[in-house]
Amino acid sequence: MGVGITTKELRKVYTSPPPMAAGVMGFSMMGMRGSAPKNKKAFEIVALDGISLTIHPGEIFGLLGPNGAGKSTTIGILTTRVRPTSGEARIGDFDVWRQQVESKWLIGVVQQRPNLDFSLTAREILLFHGAYYGLGSAERARRAEGLLERFQLTTRADDMVRGFSGGMMQRLSIARAMVHEPEVLFLDEPSTGLDPQTKLLLWEIIREYNARGKTILLTTHNMDEADELCHRIAIVDHGRVIAQGTPAELKASIPGGYLIRLHVGRGSAELIERLQQLPGVTEVRGDSNAVDLYADRGGPLIGAIVSTVGDSGTELCDVNISEPSLENLFLHHTGRSLRQ
Repeated sequence: MGVGITTKELRKVYTSPPPMAAGVMGFSMMGMRGSAPKNKKAFEIVALDGISLTIHPGEIFGLLGPNGAGKSTTIGILTTRVRPTSGEARIGDFDVWRQQVESKWLIGVVQQRPNLDFSLTAREILLFHGAYYGLGSAERARRAEGLLERFQLTTRADDMVRGFSGGMMQRLSIARAMVHEPEVLFLDEPSTGLDPQTKLLLWEIIREYNARGKTILLTTHNMDEADELCHRIAIVDHGRVIAQGTPAELKASIPGGYLIRLHVGRGSAELIERLQQLPGVTEVRGDSNAVDLYADRGGPLIGAIVSTVGDSGTELCDVNISEPSLENLFLHHTGRSLRQ
């Protein structure tokens, strides 16, 4: 039957820097405040600002957004690692924070950075994880062997993981999360650092696992990954959902679909107005040096665009045409790239 996920007005406000803030990202508590303040609320970061999601049983759902958008915080709350400031989060029928034990039995988690025990071999890691979830010795040995083979780790099964590459550690982390066959699998940036061949293997395994009726929630800032894998996507930015739907629906919602980016010597309101009047152009945005046109076609408009820019007395430095994509959707809503 499968298990779904729901969040309602989920909010998380951090009132103190994370433990690794000092020396990381170029700031510390002292550096941010000058000296220890008497007002303990001087530090405040809103990581989530009212996120509501309904993820259906047996669905591959993606949270797409740039670094710092709130994707990992959302997964942290749903996997009981981060306590929400307010709102509700449920795995199936269980409230994540009121029924943590029941929720944990249903989930498998792959964090953004591998957290493997370097004193164990790959096989031992899988066997111990199976034992933790109460699997009998024969069953956990069978599952471990199957996962090692599927993730192409059989030849290194009895090696200590401290000698593994980053990609091998990531594969083992995902295999470990699947040992107890959870109903819901959380993957936080699963393909980060993977080579193209390993990434395709991972996508294939995710589809296979989903085909067995399992629910998968993954975070990514990789547009191709979201487009290829996800049944539905929520695009998040600054802790809010700015768009949600299937990849096809989201791409179709872009005005005109195609994005034509112009780099000009000097933009003006007059130039933007002239470009807006070209046939097929649905929307134009711009500043002093860059102009974005949303249109129902790409190449056929270039001649008219060049003429219009030339007639306005402005130098055209560069033209880039993009077909309908999730990147363009994000750019349309926020004015910046997903990679920024």
